[in-house]
Amino acid sequence: MLDPLLLLALMGVGLLAGFIDAIAGGGGMITVPALLAAGLPPVAALGTNKMQSIVGTLMAAITYWRRGFIDLHRLVAAAALTFAGSLLGALTVSRLDTSLLDVAVPVALIAIALYFLFAPRLSDADRAARLPFGPLVPLMGFAIGFYDGIFGPGTGSFFTIGFVLLFGLGLTRATGSTKALNLVSNLAALAVFIPQGQVVWPVALVMALGQIVGGYVGARTGIRYGARVIRPLVVLVSIALALKLLLFP
Repeated sequence: MLDPLLLLALMGVGLLAGFIDAIAGGGGMITVPALLAAGLPPVAALGTNKMQSIVGTLMAAITYWRRGFIDLHRLVAAAALTFAGSLLGALTVSRLDTSLLDVAVPVALIAIALYFLFAPRLSDADRAARLPFGPLVPLMGFAIGFYDGIFGPGTGSFFTIGFVLLFGLGLTRATGSTKALNLVSNLAALAVFIPQGQVVWPVALVMALGQIVGGYVGARTGIRYGARVIRPLVVLVSIALALKLLLFP
């Protein structure tokens, strides 16, 4: 029997993580250490984290969609390939050497933070795309989905920088599209974790309640303030994730 006070604290953790995740991604940086501190085994912590976070991601995605910041028709193919990539990554992770990612991912996250910090024209306005959206966003979805299946940290940042830098979306639309593809990627991971029994359901459900509130409030905050809040939070989350991976792998 889990301590009710512990469950209440984890609900608060889910709320905070959902708020941050809805704006800039990186909520797992908060929830996974909290789950490990609560005594969950590492794999169960990862599975439980995916289950609770998907609720906040769904709430955020619905909120962005209802406000017109997600074009579902343009993302259908990308969603399908993101799911396939994430599922393939989750199924093959035990056969891959991911040690290179321990250094490559923090470097990439710091580069993303520097881009968002110093790029002068980042705003909510769409710009001319450098690459064609239709054929290449699905390829981006597959690649980042595969990465999410085998490793995970920074997935939201990679999606957002791709939508902004390569496909010309404004920051708020890029964040909304990121939530949609992140949702699909997490579903694929759960298709592996749930049959393996790696979800602690009482913890996941309690944290999901916090995620609902945090995801909704975070998405509304991102929509209301746009680039003014998304840009600095992406910088902070990317740097924090990079430092965590480098100093506390």
